[in-house]
Amino acid sequence: MTGPGLTSNHPPLPPTTEADRLDWLRLLRSRRVGPMTFWRLLAEHGSAAAGLAALPGVAAAAGVEGYRVCPEGVVQAELDAGNRAGARLLFLGTPGYPPGLMEMEDAPPVLWAMGQVELLARPAVALVGARNASSLGARTARLLAAGLADAGWLVVSGLARGIDAEAHRAALERGTAAVMAGGVDVIYPRENALLAAEIRARGALISEQPIGVQPQARHFPTRNRIVSGMAQGVVVVEAAVKSGSLITARCALDQGREVMAVPGHPLDGRAGGCNLLLRDGARLVRHAEDVLEALAPLAPPAAERCVAVEIPPPPPERRSRGETLALHQRILDRLGPVPVPEDQVIRDLGGQVAQIAPALTDLELEGRLERRPGGLLSRPS
Repeated sequence: MTGPGLTSNHPPLPPTTEADRLDWLRLLRSRRVGPMTFWRLLAEHGSAAAGLAALPGVAAAAGVEGYRVCPEGVVQAELDAGNRAGARLLFLGTPGYPPGLMEMEDAPPVLWAMGQVELLARPAVALVGARNASSLGARTARLLAAGLADAGWLVVSGLARGIDAEAHRAALERGTAAVMAGGVDVIYPRENALLAAEIRARGALISEQPIGVQPQARHFPTRNRIVSGMAQGVVVVEAAVKSGSLITARCALDQGREVMAVPGHPLDGRAGGCNLLLRDGARLVRHAEDVLEALAPLAPPAAERCVAVEIPPPPPERRSRGETLALHQRILDRLGPVPVPEDQVIRDLGGQVAQIAPALTDLELEGRLERRPGGLLSRPS
């Protein structure tokens, strides 16, 4: 396992104790450790604590002398600042963490969130575009966002001026989430401070950056991968040929998301990026119905189109030790060195996911089962 994108529908086990959560944050905040390195260390060493212990040696082997991991006091100060700001820390694999991000190999191990965090569980579509939006582009963004939100989709964008802001405002009543480039408590641009306050009250604000971090140029491309990663599809309303919106579209393509674009006049520079996407195969969008048609297989159930209701799963079925061992053996009997789809194993066993998934996790932890890319299972090689 090298990252969440390689673990089927089962993310790495989230931290369950305060010490585990502190270790995850210390490892992530350590110098030169980004999401990919975090997941590699977690995979190679089994836990964040072990990864922290190994990190100085890993750095020395890479030629970095005198490496020190992030001190406990630094992350404790971050946690205290988050509490003071009224933010909530979401760890990958815990309730509230956006499910779409779990499919990414470079998924953020942790996110800071403010507002109605339960909205993040809903299927999402991203609307992005030019900061210097035309009046027609702004109107198009509003109509698209309102139509998608009314259909039950969470509208995701980046809180930038222009198209992003218009999309957030139009979806505010039904559900919108803003992904921040800096800390979740740092509003940028300042002109969107009131909008951010409204989103916090009725939607959600999220960021992978520590509390209080001012956005830097390097933060925006990494922010864009979260915008596209949360969404089942990305709609570009207006964008120049060289723009952040096209970075989001490229991220979406890399993540296997649907890319859509609104066409524009060939002499309008703000339409150049959209027209380029359309030339290269993006789906043409005129109104919300085009987006809904493209995402129809992934559409929210009708019951979710008015209000998102989180239904708790049924309690796990209690089995005797003998029954549990028998289930483990039945699973292993269906596995070999050649990977097979997890859902096929569950169907062959004639059980439900809620009954069999815990047994799969037990076998994985015992080292008797391996998860492979694409939702596949096999015996250890």
